[in-house]
Amino acid sequence: MPTIQWAGTLNYSAGRAGKKIIAIVDHITAGSYPGCLNWLQNPKAKASAHYLVTKAGQIFQLVKDEDTAWHVGIVNKPNWVLYDGTNPNKYTLGIEHEGQPGDAFTDAQYQATLWLHQELIRKWGIPVDNDHIIGHYRIDSVNRPNCPGSGFPWERLFRDLKGSDTVDEGILIFGPDDFVTANRLAATLGNEVAIFMRKSDGTAPAAIKAAKHLYVVGGSGVNHPNQTVLAGKTWFDTVAAVGKN
Repeated sequence: MPTIQWAGTLNYSAGRAGKKIIAIVDHITAGSYPGCLNWLQNPKAKASAHYLVTKAGQIFQLVKDEDTAWHVGIVNKPNWVLYDGTNPNKYTLGIEHEGQPGDAFTDAQYQATLWLHQELIRKWGIPVDNDHIIGHYRIDSVNRPNCPGSGFPWERLFRDLKGSDTVDEGILIFGPDDFVTANRLAATLGNEVAIFMRKSDGTAPAAIKAAKHLYVVGGSGVNHPNQTVLAGKTWFDTVAAVGKN
C-alpha cells in the first residue's frame, strides 16, 4: 500500500475562495527527483502541486487538498468544458509526475498514481471521465501541449479506475520479495499489466479471473485456465525464469 509523505511548500494560497474541488489535473515535471521536488518548494518557482509521484513510486504531498496549489498557471486556449472563466487552481487538484513528456511510467510510478487517483476520487467524489481527470494541456494548449505528454498512460488509468472486467496480462506474486521479478516481467510485457498478490493463506485472490493470461511468480500454479508458472526453488531461479520468458 503506498503512503503519502508530507513535503510541504510555501507556494500556495490558503483555502479555495469558496470553490468546490471538481477535477484532477495531471502534469509531468520535465525534470528528475529530487530536483523537481526542490523546485516546487522554491519560492522563486512560484509554482507547486498538491502531489508529486516519483518514478520509484514515492508520493509526496506539498499542499493540503483544501488549499490552492499553483499548478495550472496561465490559461491559454483551453479545451476543457468545465473551465468556468475563473482561476482553475481554485477548483482542481494537481498531481505532478517525475519524468519527461515522452517517458513511459515505471510500474511503481503507475501503481502509486493509480492508488492516489482512487483515493482522491473517493475523498472528493470526482467522476471518472475525461472531463474530471485531465492533462494540463487541456487548460493551456499553447505553452503546455506536452504536459503530461505522450507517455502518460491515459487508457490504462481510465480502465483501471473504472474497474474494467478484463486485462490481457496479469502477474501473481507470492509476497513483497517478488516485486522485483514481477516488475522485470511487467517491463518486458509492456504497460498493460496487472499485478496481484496472494492472500496471507497462500491462496490467489478472485481478481486474477480478470486476467486473460496469468504469469505466476514466486509460487506454484493456481486455478487459472491460462497460466505460465515462472517460479524456481530460489529467488535467483525465479529471476532466471523470468529472464527466459
